[in-house]
Amino acid sequence: MTSALSRRQFTAGLASFPALGVFSIRQARAAGSVVAAAFPNAWEDAYRKIVAPLVAAQGTQLVVSPALAQDQLAKLLASPGKPSFDAVLMSPGQTAEAVSRGLIEKIDPSKLKNWDKLEASARTEYGPNVTVEINGIAYNPTMVPKPAGYKDLFENKAYDGKVAWIGFGSNTAAMAWVEIAKLYGGGEDNMEPVFKLLASHMPKVGAIANNGSAQMTMFQQGEIGVFMASTGNVARLKSLGVPCEFVHPISGSPSVPVTIHLAKGAANPEGVYQYMDAAISAEAQSKLALPPTEMIPTNSDVPLTPGIKSFVSEDDLKKLVYPDWAKINAKRAAWTAEFDRVVRK
Repeated sequence: MTSALSRRQFTAGLASFPALGVFSIRQARAAGSVVAAAFPNAWEDAYRKIVAPLVAAQGTQLVVSPALAQDQLAKLLASPGKPSFDAVLMSPGQTAEAVSRGLIEKIDPSKLKNWDKLEASARTEYGPNVTVEINGIAYNPTMVPKPAGYKDLFENKAYDGKVAWIGFGSNTAAMAWVEIAKLYGGGEDNMEPVFKLLASHMPKVGAIANNGSAQMTMFQQGEIGVFMASTGNVARLKSLGVPCEFVHPISGSPSVPVTIHLAKGAANPEGVYQYMDAAISAEAQSKLALPPTEMIPTNSDVPLTPGIKSFVSEDDLKKLVYPDWAKINAKRAAWTAEFDRVVRK
């Protein structure tokens, strides 16, 4: 169990945005390459190994730059019209902000030969959905019993000192907090029950982490036994030999599509289309559906693998929860400030 002090301060995590050097970006631009942001760790590795070679076969070098979705948005906001990335990878929370601020472009589907292979729900005016992330609870079965849902993590003593939480900057965390609020009389319009619950529970919290990467590191090192996660996070940890299982909360599993977007002012828009097309191809998605990533395919020619089916049953698919991101984004900054205030006490 972590110390009382560490429970009351932010846990130092892995750097969420390993910078792509200016020299590397200039080289990429000069070579007519595409700089594409991808989530750190499993996504970054998979896109370099699987997607980049398919883009290279079309004559374009894909430079994969690891960054969490909120960091990608921050980088676009810092230099509107002159983006550090040609393409970004986001979920609806960040996408809505990027659209409202004019940071990404609508796409021309006629430039994607695999567009018609996508499930209808995966075709959006701002880019193709490359997967759907299903979120729930990750737990170490050698440390804690299988939780039934979010309430267990606050009301069952077996989880005292074993759970790590993060703030509203993370899509996964924001969705979990909304679902927890609903269980305690609140929701997307009222997060007060969560802050009261968290304030009273702080002495029993395992850790407050900076980001999802930090949570995964702590989990891998055995410092915590539970965190909010996607099925992809669990697949990654299991591939590393870490005891880790996924639970669909009895109240439903928050879910989000993940979309490739064309940044406004991108230096190589045609290269971005090549990248999008490679990422949604059956060749790429059939490989991404395998361990260690096990991404749910959006290309209709790619079937669910046995591994993915072990995470998501037909019944689970019927209970997926899709948040109202307009409501979340409207209050996200205030929620973040209040979360920071509560956990720093």
